[in-house]
Amino acid sequence: MPIAPAMKKTFVRHLFLPFLCGALLLAGCTVQSGRQSPANLYDLGPLPTLGPAAATAPAAQRPIAVSVAEITPAAWLDSPLMFYRLLYADAQQPRAYAQQRWIMQPADLFGQRLKARIVQAGGVAVSAVDGASNLALLKIEADDFTHVFESPEKSYGSIALRATLYHGRTLVAQKNFAVRQPAASNDAAGAARALAGASDAAIADMLAWLATQPLKR
Repeated sequence: MPIAPAMKKTFVRHLFLPFLCGALLLAGCTVQSGRQSPANLYDLGPLPTLGPAAATAPAAQRPIAVSVAEITPAAWLDSPLMFYRLLYADAQQPRAYAQQRWIMQPADLFGQRLKARIVQAGGVAVSAVDGASNLALLKIEADDFTHVFESPEKSYGSIALRATLYHGRTLVAQKNFAVRQPAASNDAAGAARALAGASDAAIADMLAWLATQPLKR
């Protein structure tokens, strides 16, 4: 018996609808799986407010003016991965958290925070690309930015940096900075907080050092 035109359209529509819904659902899953969840991204948080004691600290008595080059990370740190290290299992093997990431590579986060902190303290921090020839040039190499586990229950954020100061091509001074900050929790969130604290401590040490250097030519 021939199918009436109206019945044929209804039949085709009912046959096609499940395939269409399935295709849309699959496309939605593809988009969701390809998108990084904001809950898995970390930065160093807001810049801490300077307290009254900071105004009388030696580093604050002389405003710093310096040209800051883009920080050079060790090759294995040149990505947004969050690395951790198990000293009790294999101290020579850095591992990366599977789902958690920095919002950008950590050397860039540190560089932004350093410049913001200098300006917050009343100083001047310009990018090296701006070519301020009257200011000393600060170059920083990042050797470590890691969540380190001494045991499954105890960990800390570890930062290691090397700062070099130049007048043109003339070396003025160089200093290593290494900071450890205990982690309040043994996970990526604890790592982010510990490394933010370690960054602030390293920056404070670096500013105190810069305050003793000839920064203008």
